[in-house]
Amino acid sequence: MNIPKQVSRRTIDNLIAVVGCDGTGKSTLTHDLVRILGQERQTEWRYLGLISGESGEKIKKLPLIGPWLERRLAKKSEKEQSMRNKTPVAWASVIMYGFSLWRKSNLKKVCALANSGTLVISDRYPQAEVSGFHFDGPGIGIERAPGGLIQTLAEKEVALYQEMAQTLPRMIIRLDIDIETAYSRKPDHDYTELSDKIEVMQKLYYNGAYIVDIDARAPYNEVLEKALTAIHQSLSAPGAKTVQE
Repeated sequence: MNIPKQVSRRTIDNLIAVVGCDGTGKSTLTHDLVRILGQERQTEWRYLGLISGESGEKIKKLPLIGPWLERRLAKKSEKEQSMRNKTPVAWASVIMYGFSLWRKSNLKKVCALANSGTLVISDRYPQAEVSGFHFDGPGIGIERAPGGLIQTLAEKEVALYQEMAQTLPRMIIRLDIDIETAYSRKPDHDYTELSDKIEVMQKLYYNGAYIVDIDARAPYNEVLEKALTAIHQSLSAPGAKTVQE
């Protein structure tokens, strides 16, 4: 799915997002950035993906259906989320749309926190250019929706992501990697899925956001140093542009 580039945009000055394929070290980097930058100013970590380990535990605690729902989602998520597969069934589409609503709500809370003066470092960031939860885009996939309820939900979901895409972080740090390195770090992941994610992540435009590309194959200390330098430069600069490291 290639959604036209967005026009309306607003930048959240105290929001920095880190994106990249599995194996690039997003989680380690985001937590280290919070730890180090937190020595200079109020800084907090937020997850802007969909289901983290923490979220899974919260689902388990839902009254009556929690444990069943968490197991069901874990079992079905990979099959339903893959854009290579046919459209998800109706019940799965409803749940995926619900997740997208949750993501929009979560982004709103993150922006409110950043606007209060706290520097927020986010792990992942939603985009409206390519379908697929694996890419942080619409999960149902309007291009594979057969019509009826699923088509309606897919269209509404696209609108949600287009709205989210109008909110830009001050900067996106994109961690680049090749498939062999990513797979060597994440051998339990599907090779094709990793390859697809690497290809898509390299092409995302994020509605014209200020993007810094950093080679995640480099020694981690170098990656951390480049990320810190980019953040300090961005926070001290009046404007921004897409750059590459």
